[in-house]
Amino acid sequence: MKNVTDRITNPFDMRPPCPGAEGEQAAVFGYGDANADFHVVGDHPGVHGGCETGVPFTGSPAGERLRSVLNEVGLVADRDGDGDGPAVANLFLSYRYMCCLADDRAPTDREYDDLEPFFDAELRAIAAHVLLPVGEAATRHVLATYGARAALVDDRGMAELHADHVPGSGFLVVPIREPTEWTDADRERLAASLSELLDSDYRQTADLSRFLAGDETYEVR
Repeated sequence: MKNVTDRITNPFDMRPPCPGAEGEQAAVFGYGDANADFHVVGDHPGVHGGCETGVPFTGSPAGERLRSVLNEVGLVADRDGDGDGPAVANLFLSYRYMCCLADDRAPTDREYDDLEPFFDAELRAIAAHVLLPVGEAATRHVLATYGARAALVDDRGMAELHADHVPGSGFLVVPIREPTEWTDADRERLAASLSELLDSDYRQTADLSRFLAGDETYEVR
């Protein structure tokens, strides 16, 4: 089943209660293909960028490093003409905490909790097959909430988990080490991991056609 929206920015009209003065960029909303199979999940704009541009993973060293890999594997391209953001193909980008905070500080636990319903609703509406959490905080949250694998970060560490394929609860999770900490090997490993997925049948579905009469297929998430 496909989504019914073709909006690129904030496709589900999220209206989180963000702090901020009038006229300031209050939030960095989800951006990309609302029917995407790949969903990049960052922590918050203070570490991964976007408060000046309104587009996740732009205007920061971490964002630019990540986007160079996404560009290399064909999930992101520079937009021709006067577009407001990068062109994306089969990709959605968003933050667990989308509000822009003063001095780029980290959100408090209460602030994360306040915006969790917005993030969760958008993630489930996109219904991507592959989740790509960026950095330790986002990875911990995604693995705990959508993978039932909360202990993996402590057991293995981000350096080892980076670019691995971790089966989740209806999702495949590919943790991404904080881009500002990458070595050249980390970059190459992520590019190879994504290329391998794009060349494979990565969709997280179950075929229930064995319960039906006839030869029709019936796949569900």
